[in-house]
Formats: sequence, C-alpha cells, structure tokens
Amino acid sequence: MCMPVDLVGAQSTKPFESMSVSAQALRDSIVQMAKAQVGKRYLTGGESPDNGFDCSGLIQYVLAGLNLQVPRTAKQQAKVGLAIKRDTSRLLPGDILTFAKGKKAKISHVGIYVGDGRYIHASSVAGKIIESPINRPSSPLIKIWRGARRVLSLDDSVAALATVSSKGQP
Repeated sequence: MCMPVDLVGAQSTKPFESMSVSAQALRDSIVQMAKAQVGKRYLTGGESPDNGFDCSGLIQYVLAGLNLQVPRTAKQQAKVGLAIKRDTSRLLPGDILTFAKGKKAKISHVGIYVGDGRYIHASSVAGKIIESPINRPSSPLIKIWRGARRVLSLDDSVAALATVSSKGQP
C-alpha cells in the first residue's frame, strides 16, 4: 500500500522520499500485479494468467496492466528504460531485473523487483511464477543477476521507456 511521503521538515533517510506520490503508487501497483501472478504456471511463450507465462510475458502483462508497453522478449526488455548498475541499494520496486547464464552471455531472463532483495519471475525450473531472492547461491540452473532497467521515472507517473537512452547509467 502506498503511504504518503512527507517532504516537509528535517531531512530524512526514507528510501522513497525523492519519488512523487504518483510514481510510488505506480510502483506499488506493479508489485501488487506481479505478486498476484505468483503460483500461475510457467509456459514457454506464455503471456496470460489463464494459460501461463514465460519471464518476458510476465513483465509485458504486468506493465501492460498500467498502460506501459515493453517489447516481448527478455533480450529486448533488457534494453528499455534507464540502465541501473548491479547494486541492490539502487533498486526500486517495479524495476526490471536482468539475468544471464554468465558474465558475458546475453540477457535471457527477466523479473520484477519487489523490494527487500527479492523479485518475482517465471521460473521454468519451478514450472510457475515464484518470488526469489536476487542473490541466490550459484547453480547451473540459476542465471546470474546482471543488472536492472528502470521503466518508471522518480518524479511522476511518466514512464522512462522512450525518453531515456538504453546506455544511460544513474
């Protein structure tokens, strides 16, 4: 639930104080829509809760619910919005996380950051939509977290999708 942000008075260390209330509400909505899909089945090429999702289909479905359009594949989604370095202190709920099999491999998996070092994604291994910690132990079945993309701006409800270069780093 979105709590009002009080920017008047002494400086504070509230993590979302620089965001407008509308931007924070959109982020909360993305997280809630993603969480509502947990437990739905995994389906290669899937794009709906009725039939199932793959990772990029889940991202596309959740963001489309808020009239935010993103491309269909993980590789394409890894190029939208503002690039965020691989640093959990810079992540905000609603950011798209990117994953690959190795440090130099192309992005092949995406998920939605929900806060507290956790994300929601369509897991082919689990066969369903699950919530996982970002920094999971290394395994041949687990792809490495490579970075994130910010598709919502901090100051209002305008998406950063088309307005920011894919090479930008905050």
